[in-house]
Amino acid sequence: MTTQSGLPAYPDVDFDGLTISWDARTLRPRPWTAAQSRWAAELSPGLPQGPILELCCGAGHIGLLAAHLTGRELVQVDRDPAAVAYARANAAAAGVATEIRFAPVEQALTPGEAFPLVIVDPPWLTSDQLDAYPEDPPGAVDGGPDGLDAVRLCLRVALAHVLPAGAVLLQIGYPGQVDRVVEEFGLDDPAGDGDVVVTEVRDLRPGGVLVHLTRSRRAS
Repeated sequence: MTTQSGLPAYPDVDFDGLTISWDARTLRPRPWTAAQSRWAAELSPGLPQGPILELCCGAGHIGLLAAHLTGRELVQVDRDPAAVAYARANAAAAGVATEIRFAPVEQALTPGEAFPLVIVDPPWLTSDQLDAYPEDPPGAVDGGPDGLDAVRLCLRVALAHVLPAGAVLLQIGYPGQVDRVVEEFGLDDPAGDGDVVVTEVRDLRPGGVLVHLTRSRRAS
């Protein structure tokens, strides 16, 4: 069986109770990434009101599960047309109130838009690792020479659009990448000039690493 694109059709994935459709043009939903959605649900009661923002949403599963668990509305962004099509279909199937924006992350938001919770799921493989994952679309996983090209871009956007007292949940590959991002963005000094710090890191390898960043209430 094939899809209208002529690519092989894959069985739907049960993603912690949500039925997620996808094909070879999109990244296969990994079960371990439901931990990012569940962490979002843990944080939600202590965050300001408002919708969740998800950057690099792919087929939409992580943000959809987070919205399903929290009852919040959802804004999702992806630059890939196939991913956006699946994200829309999966949101409709899940019955989650979702606005999906087909755009590069740096063009998807307007000045002044701010969210209590931003989920960031960028590509984080280094380019020399791609051969080890031949079934994954390169555009969905290739993070450049150090795996951080898309991470840097998405994190800049996330930090520009997270509310005071809000949170960012970043998915990344391994602890060394976390250290690099912390250093580059100045996220390691709660007493310093920066208003965003790393609150917690959860190492879920062989899947990946999740990072919780908190914006100070004094931020403006």
